[in-house]
Amino acid sequence: MARTVVVTGSTSGIGLAIARGFAAEGDNLVINGFGNAAEIEAIRKSLEEKGGRAIYHGADMTKPEEIADLMATAAAEFGMVDVLVNNAGIQHVAAIEEFPVEKWDQIIAINLSSAFHTMRAAIPAMKEKRHGRIINVASAHGLIASPFKAAYVAAKHGIMGLTKTAALELAEFGVTVNAICPGYVLTPLVEKQIPDTAKARGISEAQVKSDVMLKFQPTKDFVAVEEVAAVALFLASDAARQITGTHISIDGGWTAQ
Repeated sequence: MARTVVVTGSTSGIGLAIARGFAAEGDNLVINGFGNAAEIEAIRKSLEEKGGRAIYHGADMTKPEEIADLMATAAAEFGMVDVLVNNAGIQHVAAIEEFPVEKWDQIIAINLSSAFHTMRAAIPAMKEKRHGRIINVASAHGLIASPFKAAYVAAKHGIMGLTKTAALELAEFGVTVNAICPGYVLTPLVEKQIPDTAKARGISEAQVKSDVMLKFQPTKDFVAVEEVAAVALFLASDAARQITGTHISIDGGWTAQ
């Protein structure tokens, strides 16, 4: 039976790869994110070609009322949300004393608070059905810090705490809550921060890749979006029913150091 899967921030990068993975299993998808309308419609159609249905909801993840509508729309269209993947995220690179206050607020809202709002909406039906999967895409930066990323690191550490708390609350209801902690994945988000990081550190963009990003991944290779998607599919499976309140790192050995 097809599941109802909501993936936030799924019009590109990791979120899109996760949506494609669930679509390949015949699940019904609700995708969300910013982008060109024609490109988003092409993505939606491509997901439906895999067997399930797919709809797009353009909720701004800084606005709780729009997030509530996203979740209500998913339930009205397909029935209760079986799998919730909180993936929406943005980044800004700057020293703390130069960090724009509005960027701090935006990053905390999108990378952390939006997950609270989606979970709050999804949990009652999951508890009633006594089944559900919540997967929060965190980061290696949910476990360790890097300079010039105060808001992102704070938000991702917050996601780890939210994940553990929700897992404890839902442990006896057949609902699991876990986080995925990718290292550097070459997504549009990461590509966008390369010139910003180069400017902040006074080095070349090539040096950012080799000396800042991949320096921390012992494999010296970027993580592929499909590899993150495979972990999400596993966490949503019956085989993962006793995995809850924890994280799976996929970071080329970064956090082993």
